[in-house]
Amino acid sequence: MRRFNPDWRFVLHVTRPAVLLAPRSYLDEIGAGLREAGVQHAVKQRDSRPIFDWLTRLISLQGITDAVAFGFDARHGGVRFAGVERALRHVPICPRLRCYWAFGSCGYRKGAGTCAEPGLLPFCPLPKHPLRKGALNVAAYSLFLFMRDVCDGDFVGWIDERLAAADPGVGVSGRAALMQASLLDPLRHIDGVGPKLWNMMLADLLLAGDPERERWMTTGANMIAIDTLVHNFLHRAGVLRRFNAEHAYGPGCYAPNGCAEIIMGLAQRIDTREFNPANPAIFPRFVQHALWGFCAAWGWDICNGNRIDDRRRCENTHCPSFANCDRVPLKDARD
Repeated sequence: MRRFNPDWRFVLHVTRPAVLLAPRSYLDEIGAGLREAGVQHAVKQRDSRPIFDWLTRLISLQGITDAVAFGFDARHGGVRFAGVERALRHVPICPRLRCYWAFGSCGYRKGAGTCAEPGLLPFCPLPKHPLRKGALNVAAYSLFLFMRDVCDGDFVGWIDERLAAADPGVGVSGRAALMQASLLDPLRHIDGVGPKLWNMMLADLLLAGDPERERWMTTGANMIAIDTLVHNFLHRAGVLRRFNAEHAYGPGCYAPNGCAEIIMGLAQRIDTREFNPANPAIFPRFVQHALWGFCAAWGWDICNGNRIDDRRRCENTHCPSFANCDRVPLKDARD
């Protein structure tokens, strides 16, 4: 029988209920969403337009609830590939809109009504899209220019080429991380879209955009995004303390021995084919999603600040992890 480090044995026990509660249909649900949005067909046809529309819809969720963001788009129309393409059909008067590499310092701010070229702002098409905040207009144009100029209009082909160039070969240690970096390093320069959001969006696109693309599946399965719910679970459960890895939510989550590394290590010790034979054997994204769902109010709503007084140890004896949990207070009682 395989022997585990005591810390990993503890992590396996305390996270087991969350993993058991995770939806078996996780991949199917992602696939259904992409199919409905026309993304799966777009991947097969190497058509960037529906992928752009899907990405900008997700980008609009930043900093607000899904219902509010989608409601705003439903009332005002959002931004679509066709609209940006039409706006840039003729050479723009603003030099920053002429190519991706010139656009980086656009600086448009909706509330202040300013940008890096204020004299040209009345003639600029970017602010004319009725989005919730100016940063979303900037993100949409930056993404469009990236797809047009960097990807030569073929975002799917660009992904294929980047992954193929970075792939050291099946079975090579660190393969997934190298392929991830080959996509995330250039994409993180797109204005208004942070690495956490790119991890979330790309994970879904790569996992279910085309299940026949092995590099896509391998890369997507290993892309994780740490939000406050996952970080706080690892803190409350005592995982961070046992690993001597206590830190505030933020960059420390992705540092060595941080939340992301711990989840990667946990995923190495779980064969997720137990829950669905279609799953990859090692599936960090599924494990991260299981922890998130265990905590989220629109998931199982078990481990979060609404259920726990974080000034003291958790007292929720109905929690399925209670018997194995260290129940570390999230906040100093003096706060």
